Parts: sequence; C-alpha cells; structure tokens
Amino acid sequence: MTTARMHDGTTIEVSVRGDGPAVLLPVGTTVIEGEAAEQARAWGADPALGHHLAGGLADAGFRVVTADYEGHLTDHPKPTTLTADAAAADMLAIADAAGADRFAYYGYSWLAVLGLQLALRTDRLTALAMGGYPPLGGPYDAMLTVTAIAHRMAVANQGKEFAPAEPGDWDTAEVTRHPDQTAQYLTLYRSLRDFDERAALGRLTIPRLAFAGADDNISYGPRWDDAHVAIGEPLARHRRELEGLGWTVHVVPHGDHMTVMRAETVLPILTPWLTDSLSVRATDQPAAG
Repeated sequence: MTTARMHDGTTIEVSVRGDGPAVLLPVGTTVIEGEAAEQARAWGADPALGHHLAGGLADAGFRVVTADYEGHLTDHPKPTTLTADAAAADMLAIADAAGADRFAYYGYSWLAVLGLQLALRTDRLTALAMGGYPPLGGPYDAMLTVTAIAHRMAVANQGKEFAPAEPGDWDTAEVTRHPDQTAQYLTLYRSLRDFDERAALGRLTIPRLAFAGADDNISYGPRWDDAHVAIGEPLARHRRELEGLGWTVHVVPHGDHMTVMRAETVLPILTPWLTDSLSVRATDQPAAG
C-alpha cells in the first residue's frame, strides 16, 4: 500500500492487487460492518462492494488500483476546490502512486462523471467505463439543483438529530452531513455548468462503455424543487447515437441506481468488455524495435 497526494495537500491510501492491464477504481475495499452495513443493505447497497469489484477484476487478470476517494472526501472535504479539473488531477495522482502510466477507469454515478472528465484531460486512459450516469443527456442541471438543496439542508441542520428515513424515501430524508462535505459536490457540479457533452464525446477515441438501469430515474418532491434525475431514460434514448460514436451501451432491464451498482451486475458487464477492449488495444500498439 502507498499514498497519493491530492490537490489540496492531503493524502489518500492507494492499494494494488493482481497482475495485468491496470484498471483504476476510485472506491474503498474495506468491508463495512455493523449498523452501518445494515443501513447500507436497507438502501440496497452492498457493504462489500469495492472488495467484490476489485477482487473480481483481479481474479480476471487485471492489475486493480483502488483508493477510497469518496471516503477521503468525507474525511477531508474540499468545499471550494473540488472542481472537475482538480478531481481529475487527483485521479492521475492516484495512478502515479500505483506506478500506472496507462490505465483503464471505471466509476459509478458521480464517479462516472469524474471518469468522463478525466478522459477529456489526459491521454493516459486505455479505456473508460461509466456506470449509473449517461455520457449524453446527463442530468447535470438536476444534480446541481439537488446538490444545492442538500447543501442548504446541511447548513440548516447542523447540530440537529433526526430519526433515520425510510429506505428509498428521499422526500423525508434529512441531510445531516457537515456543510463542507456537501459544499464540495456543489463546487463540482458548478464547475460543469457549461460542459458541452456532444463536443466532448467527439474527442474520445479510446474504448468506451456506458451502462445503467432502465428504471434508474428519480423524481424528487417539493422539498427538492421537484427535481427529476434521469439516468436510464437518456441512456436508452441516446443509445443508437452513442453506439454510432463508438460506445458500448447496456441498459439493464428493471434495474435502478442501487441494484445496478452491485458487483453481481457490474462484473458480468465490465469484465468481458475490459478483457476484449484492452486486449484489442494492446494489439493496436506497434511492436517495439
């Protein structure tokens, strides 16, 4: 295990397992236990998600680089500096710490957003896999709205205690995170307000994968300004266009945001695609000498 220095001077632990083409996963691999694990399961999450993903890819012949970026942001929030540029620089620092000059990237949800931004800022990626966020028709405005409201709630709720919300009930859920923790995501989505998806997609030539659940669309209530975060809908709507641009697209029937992020759904999509994409990529390289 080694450490990487982030853009604000803090450090993050970086782990490497397996041999083969490098794949960067910005997730933690520690298995969550106890009450936190029960809460995660109640909302449909896997307390051992990162462990399962990293282990599965390592067993399939990849050199898997992991770092708990989301956990790092919880412990070391960056309320004014977490722009797309800064987050992409953090990913490159993680790869550097692992000695991965060239690497594939997989991220889910907002980490998929980060992967797309990373791919546009470096020539070091060998492949990009985005889960739970569409590369075209992404809900950037809706996420900015939801994130801004979450930050206002965090400010208003400082020092207060609330009973846990019913799993999946976003309308009654209260935000109790520290305002610095929510502000950093507001900074991130503000940095993407002028992002031109179509212009950006025309610049990518590496192998690209996008997948999401067909039912991955959340309609929030009045407390959240009736925001509609559509992920599965735009991916299905733009599927033909994306495939014409060279993307591999999977829309998982009946899948929602939480179920499709689970390793038992991700690995059967991601592993064979990476195997095929990276082996093909390798044969495209000119022979040494």
